[in-house]
Amino acid sequence: MATYARTVWKVVAGCQRQLRSGGVSSLPAFPSNNVPVRTFAALKTLKKGKKAEAAAPEVKKEKRVVNDSERHKPFGKTAWAPVDDVYVPRHYPRTVYSAVDAVELLKSFQALDFTPHDQPVYVDLKLDMKLEKKDANQARVAQECGAAFVGGAELIQQILDDEVEADFYVAVPEMLPKLTPLKNKLRKKFPKSKRGSIGINIPKMLSLFRTGHEYGVESECYVRTQVATLDFPTQHILANLQIILTDVRSHRPADMGPLIERAILSSRTSEALWFNSESLLPQTPEDEQQQ
Repeated sequence: MATYARTVWKVVAGCQRQLRSGGVSSLPAFPSNNVPVRTFAALKTLKKGKKAEAAAPEVKKEKRVVNDSERHKPFGKTAWAPVDDVYVPRHYPRTVYSAVDAVELLKSFQALDFTPHDQPVYVDLKLDMKLEKKDANQARVAQECGAAFVGGAELIQQILDDEVEADFYVAVPEMLPKLTPLKNKLRKKFPKSKRGSIGINIPKMLSLFRTGHEYGVESECYVRTQVATLDFPTQHILANLQIILTDVRSHRPADMGPLIERAILSSRTSEALWFNSESLLPQTPEDEQQQ
């Protein structure tokens, strides 16, 4: 083995001398121990019954609802209520205040933080938009409420031909896809949900442009609007809040459950407070039957 190594050294050294002198030499080919190997991906065979499972569509699992009513503490929480003055809120269930307590807390936050006493107060409602719509004779209701012109798609061409002119136009949601030709004609009078001219409560829509507070549904299921300023007396804030909650609930079908899923009250500089909206709403016969 040592002799073979010396032989290689001599041949390589001689080649270097030939290269420096301008000559050309070739090295002898030595056998290589590296044998080329071709690899193949193994085909994974499915067991019996796996083929049918792979072809079947994936079924989404329903969200599990945990009943904590009989537990000594809520699922995933530390306890039902904190016992210390300082605690981490996410370790305990969310506190839901009454409307009166929520307003009083907002006023106390303003006094402690020295923020403007006339800052706006906002309400944020999340609605259950999965409810079915109430079936009603909308044209008859609009005519009884004093609408000058009542009709469906047949009014579109009459409006384009200036045969029908009005100060404002209202429509139900089902008619909105058919009203596209009127956008350039009506411009600012074109019915829009933000303006309150699209909805199912026709009497409310007809009176909206004369008096009232305008609000709309944002992001498909949220109502966010100002109800007062923080320097209002508590009773005035609650009165304004009650009017909005009552008007929102009026869009609920009579045979369905609550429309307002959660309610939040806040000011411009305060934290958001969850409150019980049912405490401000008058009891209806439907609510008494559900209880």
